[in-house]
Amino acid sequence: MTPVPEETTAIDYVMEAASGAHFSGLRFDGLLTSPRASPAPTPTHFSNTDTTPKQPFVIGVSGGTASGKTTVCDMIIQQLHDHRVVLVNQDSFYRGLTAEEMTRVHEYNFDHPDAFDTEQLLECVEKLKSGLSVQVPIYDFKTHQRCSDSFRQVNASDVIILEGILVFHDARVRNLMSMKIFVDTDADVRLARRIRRDTVERGRDINSVLEQYAKFVKPAFDDFVLPSKKYADVIIPRGGDNHVAIDLIVQHIRTKLGQHDLCKIYPNVYVIQSTFQIRGMHTLIRDKEISKHDFVFYSDRLIRLVVEHGLGHLPFTEKQIVTPTGSVYTGVDFCKKLCGVSIIRSGESMENALRACCKGIKIGKILIHRDGDNGKQLIYEKLPKDISERHVLLLDPVLATGNSANQAIELLIQKGVPESHIIFLNLISAPEGIHCVCKRFPSLKIVTSEIDLMLNEEFRVIPGLGEFGDRYFGTDD
Repeated sequence: MTPVPEETTAIDYVMEAASGAHFSGLRFDGLLTSPRASPAPTPTHFSNTDTTPKQPFVIGVSGGTASGKTTVCDMIIQQLHDHRVVLVNQDSFYRGLTAEEMTRVHEYNFDHPDAFDTEQLLECVEKLKSGLSVQVPIYDFKTHQRCSDSFRQVNASDVIILEGILVFHDARVRNLMSMKIFVDTDADVRLARRIRRDTVERGRDINSVLEQYAKFVKPAFDDFVLPSKKYADVIIPRGGDNHVAIDLIVQHIRTKLGQHDLCKIYPNVYVIQSTFQIRGMHTLIRDKEISKHDFVFYSDRLIRLVVEHGLGHLPFTEKQIVTPTGSVYTGVDFCKKLCGVSIIRSGESMENALRACCKGIKIGKILIHRDGDNGKQLIYEKLPKDISERHVLLLDPVLATGNSANQAIELLIQKGVPESHIIFLNLISAPEGIHCVCKRFPSLKIVTSEIDLMLNEEFRVIPGLGEFGDRYFGTDD
């Protein structure tokens, strides 16, 4: 999608007033630090780049007073419960009133940009984006002063939500955001909510609330808040009542949080969506203290998930069948010409999962053995005679340097298998291996469950899981 321009036309406001969620160009450019796309000949290259911590996803939520911004933020936080999310309120950065201003507090405009300490807000968000903890001030709305002896500790997180009526006003703050949401609610509804909130939570009487609204709040909305609407990537009508819009936003955020940098560089690389179950199984199989029985059990579970995901990338044809109720069901037919090829010996650990998913599937073998230190490799292969007519699932649980994988892929291509008919399945991949394979074979697909940090000086995947074949087949004693 194209970014939202700085200037907008009258037709934009007509479109934004539509009843559904209005997506005017989601910009996620600030989410992750993109690694360089050049080849990485040595592990040192990656230790300087790919180990850079990913920047958090910063969401700005703006809108008129009592529009439902906090409700929207709370709903996003609840749905992102498996990620670290922090909420930073612009209200925390109100300037404390001077003694002179306190004597004329009813004349003070709390909805003007000058009422906020934007410099401190900017510094706070920049520190959080850098992975640092910050102390956010606490503002007392009854005394109109900051608490001098207490602060709110906010730690580095995956997602930072910055909420406030004027968070889009300053371009410096806007530029720190990965996504900008404007909550659009009817003015009468907002006024009713404002009266209820200020009388109950802030100890004010109705007359003072109405006077302040007419004198400051509404003019400030017209002068500062509404014009900032044009900077929004997403406009949510009806605020927290618009569950469809919030679900779509959360889905986008989840996609971006789960997307590795290399998936942006190479569209043929697929990482299965992480869940607590998947992270838990990775935690177990990476633990050097785990028993062989448990290592095999949880490795098999992960392998099955990778195989299932890989099968989803095969071509399908539409098929109609008749159900036992006599109804017609339109579905799909599985790919007929399919085979697996395991890279001996670790790849053989993935064969059972493939057989469990594909009844009677043919499985070939490729052995790649390094002969001494001169870089030469001896290759043994036993493949189906008609492999050139088949889609191939290439099996190897660990993609490290990519040299063995490239050798195996080259052999398959020599046997007549189109590059686009090869899907390489593995449990973990090193960035170096992905670069090596994808640059040479851009048309095949790689499906993995996690991308690790790098290779070390011994060309081992870090953090990795050791020698997979030895651990799986019990020959590591």
